[in-house]
Amino acid sequence: MGIDLPLVWAIIILFGVMMYVIMDGFDLGIGLLFFAVDPKEDRDVMMNTVAPVWDGNETWLVLGGAGLLVAFPVAYAVILSALYLPLVLMLVGLIFRGVAFEFRFKVPGGKRRVWDKSFAGGSLLATFFQGVTLGAFIDGVKVRDGNFAGGAFDWLSPFPMFVGLGLVVAYALLGSTWLVMKTEGALQARMRRASYRLSWLLLAVIAVISIWTPLAHQAILDRWFAWPRIVWFAPVPALVLAATWGLQSSLRRESTHALPFMLTLALIFLGYSGLGISLWPNVLPPSVSIWEAAGPPQSLGFALVGALLIIPMILMYTAWSYWVFRGKVRHGEGYH
Repeated sequence: MGIDLPLVWAIIILFGVMMYVIMDGFDLGIGLLFFAVDPKEDRDVMMNTVAPVWDGNETWLVLGGAGLLVAFPVAYAVILSALYLPLVLMLVGLIFRGVAFEFRFKVPGGKRRVWDKSFAGGSLLATFFQGVTLGAFIDGVKVRDGNFAGGAFDWLSPFPMFVGLGLVVAYALLGSTWLVMKTEGALQARMRRASYRLSWLLLAVIAVISIWTPLAHQAILDRWFAWPRIVWFAPVPALVLAATWGLQSSLRRESTHALPFMLTLALIFLGYSGLGISLWPNVLPPSVSIWEAAGPPQSLGFALVGALLIIPMILMYTAWSYWVFRGKVRHGEGYH
């Protein structure tokens, strides 16, 4: 029995996207929280908590995009045709925050405010349009004869806009709980309070999306309550409530530092798993499966060899960098 190459590649891409959401999510979240703090020193500390690792986090976005091109060229062409405007705006945001990240530490103190705005604005732009892209993808893409058959502004509808705002909340919570883990003193206390409020807001966002999605898409409603998928989906709402309760309880205890971030990661993973259950095995919702959109087996097999070599190297590099720069970041200390 041969290897199901489209399935293997789907797992690789899903893993890459999940790693990106988790790892780039908290440093985008720091940008979203940038103007929630006033002192210059606090902003320096916030940026220095991610300065050694932020550019490596985006490696996973490259892996996901490149994997989609190699493994599912039909899906790659259709998604880029359908969503090129939000994707371009997302990349513009990433460019602005990336440039600001480096330039902010190299200009005199009086001129940093321009780069502060660029960093925060770029983070907001990138996060919001990532969410818009996700919401439009869930909404479905019109495909005819393997080509995009919709309009350039099909993504401009209420559901993608709401998902964009929801992702802003999720990334802000990732950023605030990361800072609870990596900072101390007044900044940490402020992030604890922000995290508590954001946890309630994220729970509300999850509830709205969980109701809106099946009501708007009959195929997803059928998939949620079809046997045996309901067995896999039924624990997700209970686990979301349990993770939220644990997160809020941990934020009330000043002795806990890493647990709020870990529980936020659990919430993000549960949302991601719910999305997977809703759409699987379609790579182009509502009806194009991974097997229908897959490239030639020769291409999938050849690229898989490279992926199996590269992914362990990325994981080892990532783990090593986080280990080297572990611990608290204090005022006056930093990577720059």
